[in-house]
Amino acid sequence: MVDKLTKSARSRHMARIRNTGTNAELVVRRVAHRAGYRFRIARSDLPGRPDVVFPRHHAVVFVHGCFWHRHEGCRRTSDPATNVEFWRKKFAANVARDKTNLANLAALGWRTLVIWECETRDQGFVERQLREFLGP
Repeated sequence: MVDKLTKSARSRHMARIRNTGTNAELVVRRVAHRAGYRFRIARSDLPGRPDVVFPRHHAVVFVHGCFWHRHEGCRRTSDPATNVEFWRKKFAANVARDKTNLANLAALGWRTLVIWECETRDQGFVERQLREFLGP
């Protein structure tokens, strides 16, 4: 399948994709705040720069986009039809980096939770996940 956009239009489109402050991340932050948890955002001194950091609980949450981080079994984990080899390498590197970051955080004594973008559609589910993970 041929890309419907020109190379410059595709570049502009991809440049607009954010890596922080996504809708899914905002949902998790809103739910956490409403539940009474206080947190920091994207601490750059931690491996992987976690999306939400709960210093008091020594815990971090990553909010992964299903497409970029390859959520298995999710309908949003589609494969681009063009430039297949590039995307295969890109996705493999993302998944490997995620595993490394989780291992590095565990080695530093941090507890980790991954919440997937598709899971943020159900705010009740997100709240249950956070309560189980962080406790009262």
